[in-house]
Amino acid sequence: MSMNGSSIAFIGLGEAASTIISGWGNNRADQIQAFDIKLQSNHAKEEIIARASKLNIRIKFSLKELIRDADLIFSTVTADQALAVAKKVSTHLKKGAFFFDLNSCAPSSKQEACENIQIFDGCYVDVAVMAPVSAKKHLVPLMISGDKAFQARAILEKLPMDVKIIEGPVGRASSIKMVRSIMVKGLEALTAECALAAVEADVLDEVFNSLSAEHPHFDIIKHSIYNFERSISHGKRRAEELKEVSKMLEDLRLANHMSKATAVWQSNIGSLGKTNSNSEIKENFVSFAKQLSSELRDIKE
Repeated sequence: MSMNGSSIAFIGLGEAASTIISGWGNNRADQIQAFDIKLQSNHAKEEIIARASKLNIRIKFSLKELIRDADLIFSTVTADQALAVAKKVSTHLKKGAFFFDLNSCAPSSKQEACENIQIFDGCYVDVAVMAPVSAKKHLVPLMISGDKAFQARAILEKLPMDVKIIEGPVGRASSIKMVRSIMVKGLEALTAECALAAVEADVLDEVFNSLSAEHPHFDIIKHSIYNFERSISHGKRRAEELKEVSKMLEDLRLANHMSKATAVWQSNIGSLGKTNSNSEIKENFVSFAKQLSSELRDIKE
């Protein structure tokens, strides 16, 4: 497949999609079009249009219009919408179109999405995004799996993207990402609970000094600041991902208490609508933590 003549569609024009597209620059801009559900919201519509204009790509105002002539489709929505999007897209697919599912979902969710795409002769690819896209943009490490993985790698590398095949069925690449998220997102929630408790009990220095002494290679204050900033910015999306992690654990017939609790933390912090940067949190960590604790108390479980 020639990449220069291919039509590329993005479903969802949030941080991940925008950053990947920006990495390609104008090399692919004339091939790319996008749709975002926010286009149906009066207060958010202009934001998406402005983002597309900055990226120099075209906007479509319906999924059907976006999909019908697309050769390569990238689904970059929230985890709770991923399966529904695959189902909606499937009936409008161009025969042989590739559907790259970059969403953080349970393997069973990916498998169900795959079934819907394949019924209508689409080529489904399970894609796991293995790092924040902000640093490497279009070259963020990706893992892919499924019976179309080898064909998909050849396509993605030409764009270019950084791809590693995980041999096995659809869902295997995502299982790596989702199991990893138990630790990564769980540590963010654990750090938040520890830091807020230390500030409220007025023992922050003593607790952090003790932790630093026992774990000299782990900068607890640096990680606390970073983790707070990530949860503030992406807590809602992370919470949906953790719900899918819980689903995966249920499928494996394992306990999912930690993942469920992590989802609550991420959701609560992300729902506050705060916009604190890393430097702002660092400047007055105690004051920030006290304000955050106060706002979190007002949230009804």
